[in-house]
Order: sequence, then C-alpha cells, then structure tokens
Amino acid sequence: MVPGRYDAGENQMSESPRPRSGLIQVYTGDGKGKTTAAIGLAVRAAGHGLRTYIGQFLKGRPYGELEALKRLAAWVTVEQYGLDSWVHVDSVTPEQRAAAEAGLARARDALLSGDYELVVLDEVNVALFFGLLTEEAVLQLVADKPAHVELVLTGRRAPPSILEQADLITEMIEVKHPYQQGIGARRGIEH
Repeated sequence: MVPGRYDAGENQMSESPRPRSGLIQVYTGDGKGKTTAAIGLAVRAAGHGLRTYIGQFLKGRPYGELEALKRLAAWVTVEQYGLDSWVHVDSVTPEQRAAAEAGLARARDALLSGDYELVVLDEVNVALFFGLLTEEAVLQLVADKPAHVELVLTGRRAPPSILEQADLITEMIEVKHPYQQGIGARRGIEH
C-alpha cells in the first residue's frame, strides 16, 4: 500500500459472530459538536452498509450537512421536524409543540420500522428542555427501541431520566469558542 493512501481491501473488518445489539448513546453538553458527532456516526454506519434515520427537532432550515447527506441517501434518511423559525424557551408556540410531537411520532415509526440500524434524535434533549415534548413520551420511545437498533439522542441539557437510560454518554464541554472573540457562525463550519 502507498503511504498516506487508504485501501479498504487491505483493512477489512471481520463481522462478530455474536448477534448485534444496539445501545443508547447521548451526546450532550454546552460544547460544539453533538450533531456533528451523530452525523459522523451515520457516515461510519453507511460505510458498513447500515441504514440510518436522522430526525432533527427544532431544525427546519437548510444546513450544510443536509446537502452532504443527500449523497448518502441510499443509507441515510434525514427529516426535519422544526419550523423555519427560532424556538425561544419562554415563548414556545402551539405550532412548534405540534411539529415536535409529530416529529416524535415519525421518529417512533422509523425506529420500529425495521428499516434502520441507527436512529438519531437530533436536538431531542433541547426539545425536552423547551417543553416541546414530554420526558414520558421520549422515555417510552427509548423503552420501545428494538434490541438491534442503535439510538442516539443529542442536544444540550439532557435530563437525568434520559442519562439513566444511556449506555454511552458524551458531554461536549466548551473550553474556548470563536463566539467569545466576536466571530459569528461560519458557513460550512458551524452550519
């Protein structure tokens, strides 16, 4: 192999003889990278021929990752459950709540469909914090997860009840951020 070049044929992973079991992962915290980590996992899964469903709560606008994931449409399905407006914790509208509830129902259908090995509920923790969804409804979805499906819940402020159900918790911690220097969100990097 030429140094610096990857040849998939020389580095094939062997499949485990054990039945695959899906775990519950939570990506939370105030640092950047929760959605990015979940999308990275979806890309990895696609590389192994696994299908992923990503349901994005609170998001109804175009983002760069959506354009990239269109190229993986055979393996990754993305649906947005947000409206084309910001949600503010002190002024949640009935339309925003209805969109989140409809999204949770759609995510449940995807989870139980048998079509996906990985399901990502992007920003679901924030939807809980804002009161768009109830903890009971999300915990029921988690409890109903088929054994073979990997489930990822992202977003700041994951409640203790969700953390208790997780097999893996990653907390993104902001140590330093360009926002602190007055640098706004950059196309292709933050959105």
